[in-house]
Amino acid sequence: MLIRIYNFLQLLGFNPIKFYKSLIGFPKYFNDLRKLKKSRGFDKTFKFGKSFPILNEWNESAGIASGHYFHQDLFVSQLIYDNNPIRHIDIGSRIDGFVAHVAAFRKIEIIDIRNIDIKLRNIEFTQSDLLNLQEQLIESCDSLSCLHALEHFGLGRYGDPIDYFGFIKGFKNISCILKVGGSFYFSVPIGEQRIEFNAHRVFSIAYLLEIISPKFEIKSFSFVNDKGNFYPRQLLNDESISSNFGCTYGCGIFELIKK
Repeated sequence: MLIRIYNFLQLLGFNPIKFYKSLIGFPKYFNDLRKLKKSRGFDKTFKFGKSFPILNEWNESAGIASGHYFHQDLFVSQLIYDNNPIRHIDIGSRIDGFVAHVAAFRKIEIIDIRNIDIKLRNIEFTQSDLLNLQEQLIESCDSLSCLHALEHFGLGRYGDPIDYFGFIKGFKNISCILKVGGSFYFSVPIGEQRIEFNAHRVFSIAYLLEIISPKFEIKSFSFVNDKGNFYPRQLLNDESISSNFGCTYGCGIFELIKK
C-alpha cells in the first residue's frame, strides 16, 4: 500500500523521498552559509545575492551510471561509431542521451511524432507519425535505431492515435526504412508481457523473437536488469528466453541485421 501511495504521489509530481531529504538538508544549508560568511572575513570580491538553496545533493552520489537509458544509449552509440554507417536514422530515442552521444561524432537524422525546435550541428529532425510511413523513407538508410520508443506506439502518451496494435504497425514500418543488410538497433522493456497504461508496454523475449525473426537476424542481444546493471551480448537459450533473464521490468537491447 505504501508503495502504491508513493508511486501515485510521484505521478502527481510530488516525490516524498526528495522532499524528506530536502527538509533534513535545511540545517546543513544554514550552518554552511554561516561558515562561508565567517570565512569571507572583510573580502568584498563576491557579494551575496538571492538565496538559491540546493538541499539534497550533498549526500548523493556524483551521478547515475546505471539504468536502461544510461547503458543502452552508451552501448548503441559505441556500436554505431564502430560500424560507421553511411546514413543513420533514429526513431523516437532520447534526444539528451542517445542522439546527443551519436551527434558528437557523426550526423544523425531523427524522426519523432512530437515536434522539437532543434538546430544543431549533426542533428537533422523530421516530424512524422511512423504509423503512416512516408514513401521517401522506404529503404532509405543502412543504419537505424529505435531505443525505448516502440513500447509507446498507440498508447496516446505522446499525442499519438490510440491503437492497440500500434507497436506491430510501427515495427513493420520502421523495418521498411532499412535497406537489406542494414543494421537495426532496437530496445524495449522486457519482462512478463503486459500493458501498463498509458506509460508503456512490456514485452516477453519470446514474443519479441516472434516479431523479429521474419525480418531480421540477431547479431547480438544485451540487457539491463531490474537493478539497472548491464549484461552485454548474452546467449538466448530456452531457459533465458522463458525467464526473460529474470527481469520484471528490464531492457532488452537487440543488434539486428535486416534479411
